[in-house]
Amino acid sequence: MIDESHDPRTNLLLAALPDAEWLRWQSQIEAVDMPLGQVLCESGRTLSHVYFPTTAIVSLLYVMENGASAEIAVVGNEGIVGISLFMGGESTTSRTVVQSAGQGFRLKAKVMKDEFDRAGPVLHLLLRYTQALITQMSQTAVCNRHHSLDQQLCRWLLLSLDRLQGDELNMTQELIANMLGVRREGVTESALNLQRAGLIRYARGHIKILDREGLEQRSCECYEVVREEYRRLLPSTPAR
Repeated sequence: MIDESHDPRTNLLLAALPDAEWLRWQSQIEAVDMPLGQVLCESGRTLSHVYFPTTAIVSLLYVMENGASAEIAVVGNEGIVGISLFMGGESTTSRTVVQSAGQGFRLKAKVMKDEFDRAGPVLHLLLRYTQALITQMSQTAVCNRHHSLDQQLCRWLLLSLDRLQGDELNMTQELIANMLGVRREGVTESALNLQRAGLIRYARGHIKILDREGLEQRSCECYEVVREEYRRLLPSTPAR
């Protein structure tokens, strides 16, 4: 159920908008429920809206012809879903799926494109966000090629955790396997390794992080590279 009192500016991009831009958007932005598994856009199709998650997490997935898939990036309360609308391509080869249920806000595609074409603060903010997202995509490709499944799982858990309030995730092993593009048995073994090390507690699709610092130490360099790039490029406090 949508909480109408939910503040749109818990999304960090919306929080970073200067007052003049925010006032233009206020009457246009719409609260939306984002249930687990909802497909916001299929590959090759143009989005009718852009989305700003607040308590939900959205995965950008590449889906093969045989149905196999792998996550190429994750978007939460730090970002926006639908960069193809303002980058000029109109559509993308990835599928966008809600991987952790919650809420968000959406803005009509035309409103976003008109705002981008003003070439003001919104353009510069969204370009910096896009650079950070590209870094995440690049680092994910490197990580999946060169690092162990344990390290990949740590990176994925930390990136997801950064985009949630609290230290718990509701996520089945099958879903995690689909996101990482690996076999479910491999995720099971890696999750058990992390649990035996006292880093997480996992039961029936519910993951609780017990030792975040330990998880960061066990992760590869990829998580820190992505985190620092987001910190470098995006404002941490609202613009005024």
